[in-house]
Amino acid sequence: MHASATKGAIAAARPRRRWHWALVLPLGWVTLVAFLAITADWIGLPDPAAQELILRRKPPSAEYLLGTDNLGRDMLSRIIYGARTSLIVGICAPFLGFLVGGAIGISAGYFRGKIDLLAVGFIDVLLAFPALVLALTFTAYLGQSLFNVTLALGILSIPAAARVSRANTLAWANRDFVLAARTIGASNWRILTREILPNLLPPMFAFWLVAISVIIVAEGALSFLGLGIPAPQPSWGGMIADGREALDVAPHTALIPAAVMFATVLSLNFLGDTVRNMVDPRRSAL
Repeated sequence: MHASATKGAIAAARPRRRWHWALVLPLGWVTLVAFLAITADWIGLPDPAAQELILRRKPPSAEYLLGTDNLGRDMLSRIIYGARTSLIVGICAPFLGFLVGGAIGISAGYFRGKIDLLAVGFIDVLLAFPALVLALTFTAYLGQSLFNVTLALGILSIPAAARVSRANTLAWANRDFVLAARTIGASNWRILTREILPNLLPPMFAFWLVAISVIIVAEGALSFLGLGIPAPQPSWGGMIADGREALDVAPHTALIPAAVMFATVLSLNFLGDTVRNMVDPRRSAL
């Protein structure tokens, strides 16, 4: 009896250990990337735009830890400064999308009726267009800059944010405490801001973490296609695009930024899943 109880306790403890490492390792990587991106100007890195053609395509070494690219620029410096670019776009674009899309989704889920029909129609129209084609169109029309890329990807984030906020608002709008607030005459603004919005923030935050990873990949795709962040400002997608020309002789010029992007996107997805399981215990049991 004692042995079976001990085994049961051990089995119950195992999922917690998996959850712990699923949070700590991705959080550590994302924190490291963010710290280096923020402090890049103060850690003595070479100028990411400085070219030394005589040193082009050098493999990783003690002098150049990640090697040099096709123009002799330090890869480590460009990776870290490229992280700054990716994080700025990755954080700001979903935030813009969530401000607009969240307002649309919350209004549709709470008021319903014609507002809901109009919101759903607007979301469906935006989702009917291929996201990458729209992003390419926006950046080609607006011009290549960090602000324009962020704006274009932020607009593309609106439908997903609206859908998530609408679905969660529908789940909370008819709860007992919301109905009680209506009964005592609370205004719609008070109900939305005091009763519903606080319950929407945790799942929206989990989705925002996943959205950051999606936007980082989208920005990389735009830069890879030549319509993203303009040179000489480094970005991971642009580095991959530059490195593809030398894959046979200097594979590190493309593989290293690709690996860093992959690790960052994977970590953000793990963090989003972990936070989502924390705020929704039913999913954590799956």
